[in-house]
Amino acid sequence: MDTNTIINSVIMIVCFVPAIVVHEVAHGFVAWKLGDPTAKSQGRLSLNPLKHIDPFGTVILPLILLMAGGPVFGYAKPVPYNPSYFKDIRKGELLTGLAGPASNLAMGIIGALLANVLLLPGLVPVSIGSWIFLACYYFTLINFCLMFFNLLPIPPLDGSSIIAPFLSNKALRKYYSIQRFALPALLILLIAVPYVLNFSPIGIYIDATAGNLTRLLFGALF
Repeated sequence: MDTNTIINSVIMIVCFVPAIVVHEVAHGFVAWKLGDPTAKSQGRLSLNPLKHIDPFGTVILPLILLMAGGPVFGYAKPVPYNPSYFKDIRKGELLTGLAGPASNLAMGIIGALLANVLLLPGLVPVSIGSWIFLACYYFTLINFCLMFFNLLPIPPLDGSSIIAPFLSNKALRKYYSIQRFALPALLILLIAVPYVLNFSPIGIYIDATAGNLTRLLFGALF
C-alpha cells in the first residue's frame, strides 16, 4: 500500500467519524427538544466518538461490504429514544428520524462550500489545495451517501420514520414490533443481492443520488 493510498484512507476515516457522530447526536437532540430525555440521560448528546461507535455497524459491516464488493456503508450506535414521550408520536417519529439525514445534508453542503471558497485561484498553494480538495470531497460524498442511504424507507433506517404518520394506531404498534427483525433483511439487500445478481441496486441508487449531487457541487473544481 503506497503513501497516497494510506493518506486517502486516513482522510476518509477522519471524514466518516464526524458524519456518523453528528448524525446520531441530531436524532437525540431533536427527540430531547420534543420532550424525550432518553438520549440526554444516557449521555448520548455528546460529540465524543467513543460514545457512538458500534462494533458491528462502525467496523464489521463496512469490512464485510468491502470484501463483498458492494457499496460500503456503516453506522454509529443508534441513539435511543422513546416515542411515548412525544405529544404527537407520528410527528415526533418523523422529525426525529429525519434529523440525522438533515444533519448530513447540512454537513455535505458545508464541505462543498468550503472547497469552493478555499480553492479559489491563488488562495492556497497547489500542493496543499489537492489535499483540501480530497478532504472536502470525501467529507461531502460520505455525508450525502449517509443521507440518501438512511432515507431508504426500510427499517431500521431513518427513512422508515416517514411511514409512521400514515399508519393507524394498531398498524403503528405492529410496525414497532417488526422493526427489530428488519436488520437481517437489510443485510441481505446489501450483501446477498449484489453477490447473487452481480450488481448492487443500492450502489446504483447511491451513485445516482449522492454521487451525482457531489459531482454537481464540485463540478467546477474537477
